[in-house]
Formats: sequence, C-alpha cells, structure tokens
Amino acid sequence: MDLRYDTVFLDADDTLFDYPRAEERAFSRTCARFGLADTPELRDSYRRINREQWRRLERGETDQATLRVERFRLLFEETGDRLDPAAVGGAYVEELSRGADLLPGAREICGYLARRYFLAIVTNGLADVQRSRLARSGLEGLVGALVISEEAGASKPDPRIFEYACARIGRNDRGRMVMVGDSLESDIRGGAAFGIDTCWYNPRGLERPEDLRPTYEIRALEELRNIL
Repeated sequence: MDLRYDTVFLDADDTLFDYPRAEERAFSRTCARFGLADTPELRDSYRRINREQWRRLERGETDQATLRVERFRLLFEETGDRLDPAAVGGAYVEELSRGADLLPGAREICGYLARRYFLAIVTNGLADVQRSRLARSGLEGLVGALVISEEAGASKPDPRIFEYACARIGRNDRGRMVMVGDSLESDIRGGAAFGIDTCWYNPRGLERPEDLRPTYEIRALEELRNIL
C-alpha cells in the first residue's frame, strides 16, 4: 500500500466500463425501435457528432440536457430522417443505461484498491445512465462514491468537479489523492488542474503530449498494483 495516498479517483468509461460495446448495443437497439437502418455510415456520423458534443460539454459550451437531444437533432439534420430527436435521445439513454460490461481486470483491480483506499468514480457521463450501469456492474459495493458531472455542475477537466467530489466524500488533502483515467484531456488534465497526482491508463500506447505529463502511466489496469 502506498502511504502517500488514501483516495483514488477512477474514471468510468474506457477505464472501468467497456463503453464502445455499450454504445454499439444501445445504438443498434434504438435504431430497431425507431425503424432506422443501422448502417456503418450512420454509426460513424453519430460517433463524430457525439464526440464533438462531449468536447463542447468539456469546454463548458453546452450541458447534458442539451447534449442528449442535440446529438440526434444534428444526426437527423444530416440524414434527413424525420424523427423526434428528443424521443430517440431518450430511448438511447434508456438502452445505454443497461450497458454495464466491464473492461478486463476492472473488477479485480477495484477489489484490490477498495481494500486499501477510498475509491470514488468521477465521470462526465449522464446521471441516470451511470448510476444504472454502476448498479448493474457489481462494483457498487467497492466504490465509496459516484461523482457525476451532471450532478456536480461541472465536467472534467474543470477542477470544480473534484472540489464537488471532495465535499461529497469529506476529504481535502490533495497530496494524498490520485486520479486514474484513460483521457488525457479530461482525466489527466483535470486532475493536474486540481493539483493532484494522475495515472494515465494508456492501453493503446499513445504518445504523451509535451504539455501534459501524468505522474504515472500504465498499459493495463493490473499495473496499478505496482503503483498503489
């Protein structure tokens, strides 16, 4: 156990949860519900639009309520489909909330960490989606707090989400906290902006940018045992 730390913040999607799998399944089921042709082209368009909407959220240019609808409004604007984006967006969120598949090693590493540290998930996801997925995942008993941007009123990398997290869990010693996540822009930049150590989960071996240096870097979740 590394006595430097007593609190570990964990990202959710693409760190613990297999988000691409959940997204693929939710999109397919939503298309079936509304009679949309689930083509590779439609999926690519949705992913492009969705990524940009989440980037806008991280920059503080939109909010979660708008994002839920806007990504489908823009998609149907491109495709010409005459569907209600609010209805489709609601159905998609409902389907996505069922996607609780974990990445390899996620359950085991959470069990290991929970015996040694206070664990809190800090995520930019939607509240109803993330709460449902955590409950279905089997991790709920290992995680001490679930901090969601929609409830915090700020999204990573905004350090205010970490301020909200600290208030929730009653811990304030930043020198004893570490943020673990796959996203350089939200997880690592956000943790650094808050003044805590960071661990970049980098399974694809991406190159580090010169302007952002995580405290640690791992390729597999199991490697956290060597750090924490």
